[in-house]
Amino acid sequence: LWDWMVAECKALLEGNDLPEAGKTEYGRIDKGAVQMILAKLYLNAEVWAGKAMYKECSEVCEQIIATYPLHQVYSDLFCADNDLCTKNATKNGDEIIFVAPQDGIQLCSYGSTNFIVFASTWSVAGKPDKTMDVAQVGISSGWSGLSLTGTFTSKFEENDARAMFWKGGFNQFIGELRDADGASDGWKSMKFSNINHDGSSAQAQGFVDTDFPVFRSADAYLMYAECAARGGADKGKGERYLNAVRTRAGVGNLDLTLDNIIDERGRELYLEGFRRQDLVRFGLFTSDAYLWEFKGGDPAGKRVDDRFNLFCIPSDDLNANRNLTQNPGY
Repeated sequence: LWDWMVAECKALLEGNDLPEAGKTEYGRIDKGAVQMILAKLYLNAEVWAGKAMYKECSEVCEQIIATYPLHQVYSDLFCADNDLCTKNATKNGDEIIFVAPQDGIQLCSYGSTNFIVFASTWSVAGKPDKTMDVAQVGISSGWSGLSLTGTFTSKFEENDARAMFWKGGFNQFIGELRDADGASDGWKSMKFSNINHDGSSAQAQGFVDTDFPVFRSADAYLMYAECAARGGADKGKGERYLNAVRTRAGVGNLDLTLDNIIDERGRELYLEGFRRQDLVRFGLFTSDAYLWEFKGGDPAGKRVDDRFNLFCIPSDDLNANRNLTQNPGY
């Protein structure tokens, strides 16, 4: 499957079936999105295909970076009118390469960014210190669902522009899954919001306008930096790309090390769907080298079986395709 996907990406980039990077209709795939898919395939090749391809990944990342510069303000990328940051949406667009569009009136979903915004809120009856004013994120009501682990939030410096947390009356670290109020400890994320970048209201408050950024170029900056740290690209340039992302966040420079890169990827890309993939690639998802609250069902966190580095294959897929065999341990 990996071989097929790489071949498909190369054919699309070499052919004329797709628009050039940044030239497509808003919300549709172009060659920039294909470059990101190919870069991800190369970045994870050592895990997925048994061969390191960091040089190849860095070369694709260079092409992405040349087309999609970093947007100046981090929070703009996750607000109601974040389409202004999308290359193919407007001549002023820049960092966002491909989105899953949302619209509070015309394109509504209980999933996607609507879930992230509504579920990150909290309301505990009779506890004003544990009840968020949901108007802060531009919605009509909250769902009280998601918390961030203290292991993760403690990775942020206080002045990091990406540390958009609502602390309320909650402990930073999750000592119990549920407290006496029925709420979960841990700070809540305010990264995604349904408020326009200038502070004005979105179209509606029952559903969000905020598009989900499937791919954006800051990821390519950090992918290049990782490739450089792994010996597949220029280290000086990799460190500059790493620190360009940090400069945008308002924090100081870091040395080019793998430990710094995995933490920086977490800070930059949290809630964007890459954390599990990154932890698997760094050997941290199942091991005891990196623990968080309730990993493996233990309040302090513990190692889990390495089989969880792979998902199980659904029985419907196995029944439909006899060439497939179940992954080990399932």
